[in-house]
Amino acid sequence: MNRGGAESMIMNYYRNIDRDKIQFDFLVHRKEKAAFDDEIESLGGKIYRIDPINPFFPGEYYNRLRTFFKEHTEYAIVHSHLNTFSSFPLKIAREFKIPCRIAHAHTAFENIKLRNFIPNKENLTETVKKLIKFRLKKKVSTYATHRFSCGDKAGQWLFGENNDFYTMNNAIDTKKFIHNPETDKKYRKELNLEDKVIIGHVGRLNNAKNHSYLLRIFANIIEERPDCVLVLVGNGELQQAIEQEIDDLGIQDRVKMLGVRSDIPELLQMMDVFVFPSFYEGLPVTLIEAQAAGLKILASDTITQEVKLTDDIEFVSIQKPTSFWVNKIFNALSYKKQDNSDKISEAGYDIVSNTEKIQSFYLNNK
Repeated sequence: MNRGGAESMIMNYYRNIDRDKIQFDFLVHRKEKAAFDDEIESLGGKIYRIDPINPFFPGEYYNRLRTFFKEHTEYAIVHSHLNTFSSFPLKIAREFKIPCRIAHAHTAFENIKLRNFIPNKENLTETVKKLIKFRLKKKVSTYATHRFSCGDKAGQWLFGENNDFYTMNNAIDTKKFIHNPETDKKYRKELNLEDKVIIGHVGRLNNAKNHSYLLRIFANIIEERPDCVLVLVGNGELQQAIEQEIDDLGIQDRVKMLGVRSDIPELLQMMDVFVFPSFYEGLPVTLIEAQAAGLKILASDTITQEVKLTDDIEFVSIQKPTSFWVNKIFNALSYKKQDNSDKISEAGYDIVSNTEKIQSFYLNNK
């Protein structure tokens, strides 16, 4: 339960649900303490830890999960957020006759092509992981009683185009993101960015987010606009590789890596343009938040257009040369931020109304 997109979405619902009626407990696959753990426990939730799933040899995981359900007979609902790996816990949940077993789709992968196996086109390890996931996704519906998704594209990818699923929106507290010029000034001063143009990105430092392409775009930007700074929020397994590429490009004095932060609404206030060139996504909550903050957004066209809730987001091909993105970013700098909170709510992404819906579902299916 670190500060990723799915985790943040779960926490948004957890904070707003009636915890006298419904309590969330968390079964996680990491031993280390995570960013949301203290808050979860303060809200009455329990955190259980077991070793990660080995998809090739799941027997040990199944045995650990059997032990867990033998010791914990109180659960009527298992809501799995593991995408294709949901088949593993839901299989054992079915074995223990848990009546409501939810598989939740959070992402949609692009089809694997021959070029994925060519060096320098995409990390080979990531391609192998995709192959495993394509194979596993066929089993998910076998063990689930209910299918949930963040949007149509992710749901159709995991469950198939002809399967029904419930769309649980990646809803947010829109009031937290209304643009506040004073917050903008405060954060610029604290980070010594008062006279800078800020290009922003929030996302885990992993292959999917395509940071290498973003860094090359930014290297081109500062050739023409040396007053620009790139602010990266997040951490992940590619942090060292990204830091090395920043050094190789000679832009280390113009990039601020802020790591994992709890003040995303405030950080968005100071950004001038938000750039998000991911290879693939589900329906990223980060882009909902950036729109709520009134930011002009340039996102890759591989991302589902369901995320377009305002006119502030534009989709651009990552097959285009970096110069194409640079021109788009320069054009976006004249954009003036506005209050989009009503638009986000009208589009169905306000957390209060969405929590009422999921609470009703849980109570009717326990």
